Amino acid sequence: MNTTSYNIKIVNEKFGTILNENFINDVQFKLFLKMIHGSLELKNSLTFFNGVDFLIHIPYDKLVDSIITTGVNTYDITEIVKSKIETLITK
Repeated sequence: MNTTSYNIKIVNEKFGTILNENFINDVQFKLFLKMIHGSLELKNSLTFFNGVDFLIHIPYDKLVDSIITTGVNTYDITEIVKSKIETLITK
């Protein structure tokens, strides 16, 4: 069974790859893209914490000097590992 994976990659000349996240849920992908776009437009640092195990803080000056790319790939469902942002915690 095939599924679609969405990728966001932020690469900085000085720091290398700052972020390389894959999303299975297209809504989560779009929300994260809008958050990055909002940070760039409002000239704010990009800060996100999922409340459990994923924290990212990229100062605006480093973010604006970075290359941001996105991609869509199709994979066999057995090959995909969910992003820490999308992972559900159940007890």
